[in-house]
Amino acid sequence: MTMTEDPVADLISRVAAQDRAAFRLLYSQCAAKLMGVLLRILGNRAEAEEALQEVFTRVWLRAGRFDATKGRGMTWLIAIARNHAIDRLRARPTALLRDEAEDAVDRLRDSAPTAETRMIAQGEAGRIADCFATLEADRAAAVRGAYLEGLSYQDLADRYAVPLNTMRTWLRRSLLKLRECLDA
Repeated sequence: MTMTEDPVADLISRVAAQDRAAFRLLYSQCAAKLMGVLLRILGNRAEAEEALQEVFTRVWLRAGRFDATKGRGMTWLIAIARNHAIDRLRARPTALLRDEAEDAVDRLRDSAPTAETRMIAQGEAGRIADCFATLEADRAAAVRGAYLEGLSYQDLADRYAVPLNTMRTWLRRSLLKLRECLDA
């Protein structure tokens, strides 16, 4: 995997070299997703916000330990956030109300979809694939790159050799076309 395929890994390697601008960019690109992970596990916004700051402190201190050959950058960040949240759950006072503890365990345990949910998801995935097939190949690939691979608009514009505003137009029109197809 090259660095261009994983922009988060590239930022982490720059953070390992104490690049503050890369750290700010990493925070702006990844904080929302990590906040979602922390909030889901901890169930409390204030605690999740505090944990997020602690996670990014750990990232700053441990970025040199990241190995891009072992996985994607976002996966590494999520693992740090998840492990930190679980550590916080374990550190809660033992006098914690039983219901609250059970709720926290339920949030961790119930992540596997049921058979019914999987069947519905497969049907929806088929509809989405059919709708993607209505897009021009380069437009469909650009949408996948932006929303599934996390590539920036500039990366996509460079990849397809089009101006940045053209790429924005491609993505906006493609999303509208997908929405129309899915709503039909």
